[in-house]
Amino acid sequence: MMPRSSDIIHAFYQTIQVELSGRLTVNTGEFVHQLAAVNFDWTRSEANDWIKSHTRNFRDITPHHGEDRLWFMFNPNGGEVSDYGLSFATTGLY
Repeated sequence: MMPRSSDIIHAFYQTIQVELSGRLTVNTGEFVHQLAAVNFDWTRSEANDWIKSHTRNFRDITPHHGEDRLWFMFNPNGGEVSDYGLSFATTGLY
């Protein structure tokens, strides 16, 4: 099956974990795993680049160096978070 660019966003949503504290996080390794399930063969570096350039509410909080990063969703306005508060950058590619 041919991969579709819309599958990237779906894979990202599938990767979001809700911690006991209510904090939403994404792990790069799990994102790569979800991408592989929809026929995208990305490296962790490529996945990190996508997260950096296509999401606005996620920040890298990895406590160590490396490509398997932990991303935390924050709400810069301090308000209610709806639909995970995701705000994807529009580039015309996705």
